[in-house]
Amino acid sequence: MYIDFLSSIHKSTSRDYLARVNDSEYPKHIAADLSKKWGYDYWDGDRRICYGGYKYIPGRWKPVAQALINHYDIRAGDSVLDVGCGKGYLLYEMKLLLPELNIKGIDISDYAVNNCKEEIKDYIEIGNANDLPFADNSYDLVFSLNTFHNLHNYDLEKALIEFERVGKNNKYLCVESYRNEKEKANLLYWQVTCEAFCSPEEWEWWFKNTGYTGDYSLIFFE
Repeated sequence: MYIDFLSSIHKSTSRDYLARVNDSEYPKHIAADLSKKWGYDYWDGDRRICYGGYKYIPGRWKPVAQALINHYDIRAGDSVLDVGCGKGYLLYEMKLLLPELNIKGIDISDYAVNNCKEEIKDYIEIGNANDLPFADNSYDLVFSLNTFHNLHNYDLEKALIEFERVGKNNKYLCVESYRNEKEKANLLYWQVTCEAFCSPEEWEWWFKNTGYTGDYSLIFFE
């Protein structure tokens, strides 16, 4: 089912698409090369490369955390997994709302894991979405925000199957997409790590052919 938890945060960020492409010091290919190392430059380096300082802002992720908890009826003692958790800010907000929640996060970036929110560092580890080190049906909720579009097709297939495998009934992912040529161009201009450029119909094809039964939403660059 399509359900949107994230567009309000996405739309709150201003973007100069052409500047991302034409910057003289960090032209697009340089920014992409640096970003795909998933290190300092990607998270906390110059804004012309990627995030430009991915810092914790108190309360920024609270509405998303609360929406996930409410929609999926997550309760104290339940377990949740964030695939591609970055520095763990969303997990931290969920833990604040439900202190007895069992949280786990994995991310491919050792920089993000080593610089995650100090309060939850014991719950976050380096890992790969296409080979999740967890048993079948391990988590009451498995979610992933803005991660799966960064995978090549051969990894995307594995990751969707793994995502489905480790979750019980509740699963949610958010990925980048486009509905028209303008949004496709903006996505191409802005992205520095995207590998799976899919329309909504193509994402639905992926879900059907990998057996993914969870919810999803799409981010558009309007």
